[in-house]
Amino acid sequence: MGSATTALALSVGDPSGIGPEIAIAAFLARSAAALPAFYLLADPALIAARARTLGVSLPVQEVTPVQATEVFGHGALPIVALDARFIDSPGQPDPRNAAGTIEAIDRAVAACLAGDAAAVVTCPIAKKPLYDAGFRFPGHTEYLAHLASRHSGVEAMPVMMLAGPDLRTVPVTIHIALAEVPKALTTELIIATARITAADLASRFGIARPRLAIAGLNPHAGEGGSMGVEDARIILPAVETLRAEGIDAVGPLPADTLFHARARAGYDVALCMYHDQALIPAKALAFDEAVNVTLGLPFIRTSPDHGTAFDIAGKGIARPDSLIAALRLARQLADIGKEQA
Repeated sequence: MGSATTALALSVGDPSGIGPEIAIAAFLARSAAALPAFYLLADPALIAARARTLGVSLPVQEVTPVQATEVFGHGALPIVALDARFIDSPGQPDPRNAAGTIEAIDRAVAACLAGDAAAVVTCPIAKKPLYDAGFRFPGHTEYLAHLASRHSGVEAMPVMMLAGPDLRTVPVTIHIALAEVPKALTTELIIATARITAADLASRFGIARPRLAIAGLNPHAGEGGSMGVEDARIILPAVETLRAEGIDAVGPLPADTLFHARARAGYDVALCMYHDQALIPAKALAFDEAVNVTLGLPFIRTSPDHGTAFDIAGKGIARPDSLIAALRLARQLADIGKEQA
């Protein structure tokens, strides 16, 4: 990946959203927040314009990735200029910005895999303007997995983890309707997700023997089949297979008693069966500090756990807390990886 002095690569996300201003706000808070060095992949003209809109003084300097740490240390925001140029339209997504949005992601990943960035941190993107411009991937994570596979020649299975100060959760199924979850949930999917989660908690988070709590799907984890058969037929065999492989997994556990403080002390991550089962407790406990971490990739990727927030873009009220947490966690994971290498 890169040396301890290699900066983090931050992609700007959709420039019509809050990505540019939370990047600016994070940089301006760098001393108080004890932020690690990062550089922003963006259109410098748009960043300058957004700083003027926000009424802040922002020293910037165009750099190459290898120059970023030194420039950051000297008090200027390092920007790796994109070839694409952005339309500056806060709150109004524009398909003409799709090329630059994707270029920023591409170049962040390439820099990380080349050792010129310690990790990839991504500001939020919006799917519709990308779809309108011809983007053919379901979302950000799937595109990152495509880039990983293209660079490595090995198919990647990305796993989404929400990481906060007091809780880590992984949704086994993600952006599908609740009615579709029982059809999508399989023993094999749970096993594959758990294997990746356990491996990355060991190699990236430095947890020697990760403890996985596997949530049930139905109330009371099915209560002996009286509230659904999926827990016994799908989830329990996955837990048994994982335990036979030496992974410290328990379950299926009733989700309604899985997230209080005493329960959380007994595991390192909770694998949940659907989106809201994982994200509601994560966001309830740490709405502003939770970080989206993508496991299963050959590089570190973190992201703030929120969207583009077009409704407040350009108004100067977006909080950078989750981005700051994402930058800190990316640096921490990069440093752990170096120690274990």
